[in-house]
Amino acid sequence: MIIRVVLALALSVPPVMTSAAAPSAPCPVPVPVRTSCGFLEVPERRDAPERKIKVGYAVHLSTAADRKPDPVVYMSGGPGSASMQLTAFLSQMFPDRDVVTVEQRGSRYSEPRLACPETAQALLGQLRQPRADVADAARRCRERLAERGVDLRGYNTKEIAADVVALRRRLGYASWNLFGVSYSTRVMMDAAAADPEGVRSVVLDSYLPEGVAWYDDAERNLGDTMALLGVREAYESMVARLNRAPAVVPVLDPLAGREFAARMRGDDVAAILAEALHEAEVAAVAPAMVRALATGHDELLRPLADAVGEGLTSHEFGLYHAVQCQDEVPFNTFQQKSRLFTINADKAMCEAWRLPKSAAVNATTKAPVYVLGGQYDPTTPPRTSGPAAESLPDGRFQQLAGLSHAVFLSGACARQRIAAFLADPAHQALTPCPAPDIQPGGLHVTAAPYRISQSPWTAAPLGLFALACLVQLVTAALKGRALPAFGGLAGVAFAGVVAQSVVALLGRNETALAVGLPDLVVPYSSIAVISAILTAAALFRDRRWPQIAATVISGGFLVWWFTWVL
Repeated sequence: MIIRVVLALALSVPPVMTSAAAPSAPCPVPVPVRTSCGFLEVPERRDAPERKIKVGYAVHLSTAADRKPDPVVYMSGGPGSASMQLTAFLSQMFPDRDVVTVEQRGSRYSEPRLACPETAQALLGQLRQPRADVADAARRCRERLAERGVDLRGYNTKEIAADVVALRRRLGYASWNLFGVSYSTRVMMDAAAADPEGVRSVVLDSYLPEGVAWYDDAERNLGDTMALLGVREAYESMVARLNRAPAVVPVLDPLAGREFAARMRGDDVAAILAEALHEAEVAAVAPAMVRALATGHDELLRPLADAVGEGLTSHEFGLYHAVQCQDEVPFNTFQQKSRLFTINADKAMCEAWRLPKSAAVNATTKAPVYVLGGQYDPTTPPRTSGPAAESLPDGRFQQLAGLSHAVFLSGACARQRIAAFLADPAHQALTPCPAPDIQPGGLHVTAAPYRISQSPWTAAPLGLFALACLVQLVTAALKGRALPAFGGLAGVAFAGVVAQSVVALLGRNETALAVGLPDLVVPYSSIAVISAILTAAALFRDRRWPQIAATVISGGFLVWWFTWVL
């Protein structure tokens, strides 16, 4: 739930701001103290400046004694992702600088908000039969936005970059450090080129250079990532198997609030994986997941399918497609239909909207630029971001081992390197970062942990078994009955070692539980069997109801464990 907080006190305005430039709106998300929010009023189209829109932003003021005069200004990617929710996170990254988080025009915390539930629903509808008509959804969305007076031609990278420049001047900072991730790296490069005197340095995480044919490269990039992960053959086998015999998977529709049966082909799974692999933790478990799917473990498709629904609430799709249809789609050839439904849907959207093709900018900057890329990034791979970084007048590139997209969010070392760069952009040494400790180790493939995460009550048999064993251990020990005491002890030990192994896995990579349990739980299961045997044997000596109940619970637990969990 979005929580409204009160505006920061007036005395929190930094010395560089005039009173007219101070933010003056309540913050729409939780923010740290000494943070103020506001709107920047700008023309919807600078070539037709009559209609005005509002761009949301937040300013967090550093309290450090050695506070630097040049802040960090950050924008999220997408296009269409929100930025303000990261204000606290960024203020911890840069404690000695003010942090400005700026929204994209048309995004969630700007006005107007270019939500497009019609196309979001149509994208999810690509998993239904018959598949949804994306072009029809696009036309309905555009008509609705036009009724609100929205001119989609004003929502492109050039205008968004101009908003960044205008915001620096509005806030009164002499210069600042630009920080973009994914799509917004292109925005920040354009802003740096348009405002050279106001840019001290530029950080580009998961750089999307202008001139890269992102749609045309999408399938190759995904295949290259699978090869780097060592599962290219298993990936192709999985896709071929599910194309021959699609799986039917229950999926939660977050827009309608109910489940539906999705029919998932191999190509659909490939498209979903291309998005899911943005997360480093997903990349770490992808080899186990892909191999399992290649051999028929379709139960693992549920978390992937649910991720589609979650993704539909993370972007404002009206803004997303307005940008893509002007700045990205026209610069790709689409020589053949893609196997990825996301690519085909974007193309259909743009054909329906018929927005004008943007002019190439070919932005560059003389400011120091630090580009970071993840080893397993399937969207902005080092193959394209590295050469683009090194072609800049003062650009440098660093690949982060074991990470994927948006490395600053998942890599502590990446955050440290960014902070070090900002401290001295001209002389930062690119010290290597170790791969993060997120490898899941051996996994026993099972959908049970994910099911439990969705419905915790389904773990009741384990809790009941552990409780029964504990009671049996205590009561038998007090009465000096060795057989039931050892039975209870074995059950408690089993529950303990399973819990310990799961907690250890959660500490390294909680996403791994969508694939299975630590493989040690299989040999650990023998402890539970021993517990049940000892408990049943004790029943021959003590036929009273407590021992009968313990025996029934142990037997029922083993049935649940071996048939539902393992």
